[in-house]
Amino acid sequence: MDKVALLPYDCIQGNFIEEKYLHGYNEYYFRNQQVKRPANGWRHLRSDEVERLVKNSNTATNWDDIWVSEEFDTNMIRNNRFFGMVRIGRVACEILQYHDLRLPVGITDSSIISCDIGDNVAIHDVHYMANYIIGDRSILFNVHELSTTDHSKFGNGIVKEGEPEEVRVWLDVMNENEGRRIMPFDGMITADAYLWAKYRDDEVLQQRLGEITQNTFDSRRGYYGTVGEECVIKNSWILKDVKIGPHCYIKGASKLKNITINSSAEEPSQIGEGTVLVNGIVGYGCRIFYSVVAVRFVVGDNCNLKYGARVIYSVLGDNSTISCCEVLNNLIFPSHEQHHNNSFLISSCVMGQSNMAAGATIGSNHNSRATDGEINAKRGFWPGLCSSVKHSSTFASFTLLSKADYKYELNVKLPFSLVSNNEGTNELEVMPAYWWMYNMYAIARNTSKYQKRDKRKRKIQNIEFETFAPDTMEETLRGRKLLEEWTGKAYLLSKWEWNENVDAKQLQSIGRNILNNEPEVAKKLKVYGEGMENSRRKVLIVKHCEAYHAYGDMIIYYAMKNAIRFLQQNPEKNFDDLVQIVSGSRKREWINLGGQLVCGEDLDQLKDDIRTGKLNNWEDIHHRYDMLWDNYQQEKLCHAYQSLLTMQHNEDSKLSLQDWKMYLDKMAEIQQYICDQVYTSRKKDYENPFRNSTFRNEEEKIAVIGKIDEVGFVKQIRGETIDLLQVINSLKEKN
Repeated sequence: MDKVALLPYDCIQGNFIEEKYLHGYNEYYFRNQQVKRPANGWRHLRSDEVERLVKNSNTATNWDDIWVSEEFDTNMIRNNRFFGMVRIGRVACEILQYHDLRLPVGITDSSIISCDIGDNVAIHDVHYMANYIIGDRSILFNVHELSTTDHSKFGNGIVKEGEPEEVRVWLDVMNENEGRRIMPFDGMITADAYLWAKYRDDEVLQQRLGEITQNTFDSRRGYYGTVGEECVIKNSWILKDVKIGPHCYIKGASKLKNITINSSAEEPSQIGEGTVLVNGIVGYGCRIFYSVVAVRFVVGDNCNLKYGARVIYSVLGDNSTISCCEVLNNLIFPSHEQHHNNSFLISSCVMGQSNMAAGATIGSNHNSRATDGEINAKRGFWPGLCSSVKHSSTFASFTLLSKADYKYELNVKLPFSLVSNNEGTNELEVMPAYWWMYNMYAIARNTSKYQKRDKRKRKIQNIEFETFAPDTMEETLRGRKLLEEWTGKAYLLSKWEWNENVDAKQLQSIGRNILNNEPEVAKKLKVYGEGMENSRRKVLIVKHCEAYHAYGDMIIYYAMKNAIRFLQQNPEKNFDDLVQIVSGSRKREWINLGGQLVCGEDLDQLKDDIRTGKLNNWEDIHHRYDMLWDNYQQEKLCHAYQSLLTMQHNEDSKLSLQDWKMYLDKMAEIQQYICDQVYTSRKKDYENPFRNSTFRNEEEKIAVIGKIDEVGFVKQIRGETIDLLQVINSLKEKN
């Protein structure tokens, strides 16, 4: 423990920066750059003003160090102690109100050390405020400590001049053993975090990202903490080295240390009761309250942390909510939901649009003698109630885990699957395309749900909300090939014709023929997956034939939806124009870069431009993300069309006009199927006798949950279906 030192009285007001770090400047150099100077400047106190201030029980180490604006009502300044140079803006006999809190403009019962205070500020019962700049019309009430050190970094992972490397703040995301550690910084988005944490084998890239981050911020000492205009801070304990944006509301916080809280009039942030935030960055429009603890973190824009959540060594993407649970060493992409006290997420990369159910334990802690491994879950990951998954495991997009203790590492390769642990047969069961076949309501609503929840005003992180996109469709295309291969093997085994010399392509050909031409034969086969669980037991593929054809419908739906959208947006173009635009080979590698989809070759170019210095700061890198996003819709259209060609089993072919009309008809069938299945899957909840058992009669049920035909999304999808069928008919006539 450091010892308490006894110093001369005048030490409290000066020597904010050690002389060796001044480099010819005075200790107020950065302070003067940060502060907003009043229109008429500051002035010294008049002798009569000093006299009235003294009568009002104010003291100062030197009244000549107190500067005020032209309008300065001494009656509003009472029972204070001023140390060092303090500059005070307009003070008039007026009241500031925020919600039900009304306080007079002015300063009472506070200790102020070397601070700048803006116009019409209310500071009352602030026991220790040092080296801060307070914005106009802010309220500070009953705050125990608000202070800044000369080496403050405000949550950024940099080191200041003269500091050892050991003090740098790192985030150990995705892995506990520091192998993927990154430096947090104000402005970091999940794309930055993934780029940095994922490609660890690229030493030059790693070095450049570290240099860029260090150089983004001034390493010189002496910056003051700031409280933006129209902030309210009340009933809080310790705020140290905190940079607070405008219109932020902080109430009852326990400890805020070395953090940046981004906030604005359009996207105000709130920090609430019992909160502890240390070493991190809070995004715009966040709400963090009720005993949250976050240490070494980056929280994106429009996020909620609440009800005792613990977020440590983690990056959380935009539009996410975490409450009542523990989250350690994670990189979580946008639109993540985790609401339950007994859920646990550790050492994972969860790629967004995800939901952790109560009791879910992702990353069983310390299941070997070594440090825990990693979990990698692509978009739409949903571990069900009380499911437990151990390291190291990977999950395809939109994997749903049923309630179970999964004792072995998993590699679920089939997207949109339901995974179950059948203890009766001692088999892992995987049902591909489960969402499409049995829960269309949820999968069809997915895109619009997340779009509506995106309340960001400034959309820095680009996010693909569409369920059917290049990443999920590439998985679906690979899933079809796996189903063909495994079905082909099952068929040969059933005929006693299997041998080890049959290669994957031969199996795929056999399986494709059986699945497409002899579905009744295919359905009778027992098909087992391979390489999906680290055990000797079998992995049964449930409803493999139905899933195979569902995957095909999903690909057609994805392709035709994008093609129809293009023709709607470009009414002067026709099918022939479309074919000319989308020519080329299919790009098969798509990376989810923090929520934004980027093809592999574009990501390689991005990394190369960072390595060579062409992209020399984070602003340039973010600009490149935006350029890629601007081109993405065209890239997706090309990928969609080229994916459709796989249904022809000849990707080098072109669709004829006859093919186009055939797929338009197929799209109409699929859209009607979606509409019907949305209604059917939602209807199950209304017809379930156990759900109905809580109601006395039908009238009570309707009064509580409404009629199924009045469900908002059911009405929405019916309207969309009518509109799409009309568009399809017009396109058939046009071409």
